[in-house]
Amino acid sequence: MELNLISDRVVQGKLYPAGATWDAIPYTQGWREFEQHWPHTVPLRLQEYCEHHGGRINIHRTNSYLPDNTYYAVGIGFFNFDLDYFGLIPDDILTQVWMHRVRVLFYYHEGDNPVRIKERLELLVAQHQLPQNSYVFVSGNTEAKNIPGFFYFPDFELWYYQRNRHETALPIHNRPRSQDFTALVRLHKSWRATIMADLFRNNLLLNSYWSYCERPDKIELHTDNPIEIDTISMHMETVKFLIYGPYFSDTLDNAKRNDHSHTESKYHTDSYCNIVVETHWDADQSGGAFLTEKTFKPIKHGQMFFVAGCAGSLQTLRELGYRVFDGILDNSYDLETDNTQRWIQLKSAIVQASVDLPVLFERARADIEHNQQLFLAAKTDRLNILLEQLNEPY
Repeated sequence: MELNLISDRVVQGKLYPAGATWDAIPYTQGWREFEQHWPHTVPLRLQEYCEHHGGRINIHRTNSYLPDNTYYAVGIGFFNFDLDYFGLIPDDILTQVWMHRVRVLFYYHEGDNPVRIKERLELLVAQHQLPQNSYVFVSGNTEAKNIPGFFYFPDFELWYYQRNRHETALPIHNRPRSQDFTALVRLHKSWRATIMADLFRNNLLLNSYWSYCERPDKIELHTDNPIEIDTISMHMETVKFLIYGPYFSDTLDNAKRNDHSHTESKYHTDSYCNIVVETHWDADQSGGAFLTEKTFKPIKHGQMFFVAGCAGSLQTLRELGYRVFDGILDNSYDLETDNTQRWIQLKSAIVQASVDLPVLFERARADIEHNQQLFLAAKTDRLNILLEQLNEPY
């Protein structure tokens, strides 16, 4: 499959981020820093994926013949509701959007609520007097599948594949492991503090690799916590947990911890199960799921895992072809949409698994091996599905 794009600026074969004021060239550190600069548009990650997995992107200049289903791509670092995204598009290309010759392709790898994003974009479409079908939106939030003109794509699966491609997948050995769980948290969020404090309170981290690397300057637990901490009597426990933090399981600096090209092997080869503490617990109240490299790390490097994240996270992995140890681990928590009850059920499943992790790991070995092999396979099929959707007639 192929994708036709129109561009006003190409540098070394790479599409330059729409409206960007930051100056950088491909294959340098600066090329990865657009998100830090207004208007926070970024290089099109989809172009990189196609180059490595067999998808084809045709780049057309503004004065060339344009085939059907040609797009002007806008890569978004984070969605700014105060920004006029159509105002970033050059006037000559925006005129072609108005004339139905070009559509805008917004590509967003994050998990913000796509319903709210659509509402904002529809206001901008009306403001610019553009056709109603003048854009499509690719999102990392699974709720996008339920919105006309929006498409879900598991961006971080391919992103981690790319960033960690020079590291060999770790062997799935059958030797004893010294630790029960791996549970790593780099950045503070109130719900993350609550679940880590609860695991700590229940002695589930005693024989585990775990960390909580950031202590907030001001401890406010109710304002951004989707888990009702008073319901589970975790307010004071969470405060105490944070006061005595941060907690480290290594001697790396924060930049190295965030270097996804590097793998700390002990976290995967010397513990039986990874408690993945994801980016979102409820994905911006969207009802969708959002998976990042945090989930795909234990998949690549050979572990069982629980996902402390959005309801439907495990179902999303199943739909992507991965196995989530059904019949081995208690995965019923993934069906629970109530944020507090989902944590209660997940904690219960972790407690249940902690009793005999070596036995569970051996029962899960075939699924672990399947997951690793699937992750390491080329992602051509993933890309083709998205490109087929984008090539559907208006």
